Amino acid sequence: MRTVFMGSPEFAVPCLRGLAGAHDVAFVVSQPDKPAGRGGQMHAPAVKTAALELGLPVIQPKSARSGELEAALRESGAELAVVVAYGKILPKAVLEALPRGCINVHASLLPKYRGAAPVQWSVIHAEAETGVAIMQLDEGMDTGPVLLERRVAVDPDETSGELLARLAPIGAAALLEAIAGLAAGSLPARAQDHARATHAPMLDKKDGAIDFAKSAISVAARIRGVDPWPGAQATLRDQVIKLFRARPAASGSGAPGTVIAIDASGLHVATSDGAVVIRELQAPGRKRMTAQQFAAGRGIAVGDTLGTPTVQ
Repeated sequence: MRTVFMGSPEFAVPCLRGLAGAHDVAFVVSQPDKPAGRGGQMHAPAVKTAALELGLPVIQPKSARSGELEAALRESGAELAVVVAYGKILPKAVLEALPRGCINVHASLLPKYRGAAPVQWSVIHAEAETGVAIMQLDEGMDTGPVLLERRVAVDPDETSGELLARLAPIGAAALLEAIAGLAAGSLPARAQDHARATHAPMLDKKDGAIDFAKSAISVAARIRGVDPWPGAQATLRDQVIKLFRARPAASGSGAPGTVIAIDASGLHVATSDGAVVIRELQAPGRKRMTAQQFAAGRGIAVGDTLGTPTVQ
């Protein structure tokens, strides 16, 4: 089938590679290059880089509503557009430009976690299960009918970055299966129950501020869910430190935020209903290290208190 691919971040790359290996990709659409890093040098989206490696033409319209994208789709001779984390809301004219419209690979079990950060919020909310949904796009925010889904268990120690990387190839395989089903006319569409919808907005830097007055499950899940971005942060002796690799502790109690133990398993910090174990920490200007290494350098000690930073 002749297709067009639309996507931007690393998560979308396995879908692009899978699609290009099985179907004719007319061209790839990605977000414009953006400045990044201290020097502000322009960086291409991961999908653009992969497309060029595959020898595929790329367009990067500044807006999906200018008419440029719609015209390119209508002139492509493609039947179907595949959209994976493109990063822009598509107007009706774009959605209807190709005979089979647009299908989307979304990293949640819809209608749960509609929006820009479904994997992160799945981890933050300590979900035991998530997955990938292949959906027919409509004008709403992830509201279209579901064509196919794949379910996976969430590892209790998994960060959002690790889960996202694990879901990417699952999404690519599901995408190819869905396209085959569409071509054969054997893929029924399931309307979403909008009353059960939950939302997953893009994360903000403030989402990384850790509040130890929450439950142990909530604190540990938040630390994993904001890894790698914006990263979990707490205050220690008027400094902001970063926290990694957390899980609820089997036992322990104290005033929320109090360091109650440091051992080979990590830093034990009291919460509202028990404690969490934090395996790794990072001080400003220092490398990331285990809790025992951090304590050996007198970076932290039993009796210290971790507070909630004010993040701008």
